[in-house]
Amino acid sequence: MPPEPVLPPVLSQAHRWVERALSPGDLAIDATVGNGRDTAFLADRVGPTGLVIGFDVQQSALAAASARLVELGLSDRVRLVRSGHERMAEIASGLAPGRRPKTVVFNLGYRPGGDRAIITRPETTLQALGAALDLTLPGGVVAVVCYPGHEGGAVERDAVLDWARTIPTTRAAVVVHQVWNARLAPCLVGISPHETKPRP
Repeated sequence: MPPEPVLPPVLSQAHRWVERALSPGDLAIDATVGNGRDTAFLADRVGPTGLVIGFDVQQSALAAASARLVELGLSDRVRLVRSGHERMAEIASGLAPGRRPKTVVFNLGYRPGGDRAIITRPETTLQALGAALDLTLPGGVVAVVCYPGHEGGAVERDAVLDWARTIPTTRAAVVVHQVWNARLAPCLVGISPHETKPRP
């Protein structure tokens, strides 16, 4: 097995953050299920006593993710929802009342192998990010992978970065992990909230 790179790719770095944040029994949210790779990763981390809620607007994505989860024996701890991630707060409160996620993962853009015309868009992505920041427990992480290489991707990446810059340091720590010498390389935004006011 080759050695792990000193500077890991963005998806590997995102998973490192998630591994540090998530423990068995936790709640996690996959805001962009796609083919279910991140969903399965989260489900493995939360264990049989935890819960993952996954969102996607495409039934074909949910079907592919569901098949992956069944094959891996992880479907019992996952609830897949056909909905835009901008409804995250409303739906999570119904599926996991009184609970807050320790991790929310966004893998933006289009579904690999799917219709490239169906993409995440800044207006709904920013709504979902605002909800994720409000929901995520202190010490947890919101991990957002942006892909500027497809049509609309650079606009969405810039919108995410602009939004992240506005988060007060008292509210959350924000970092960006990016290959600096490749203009269209994916970038990863990590947001770790602090508790600034009592939750209702």
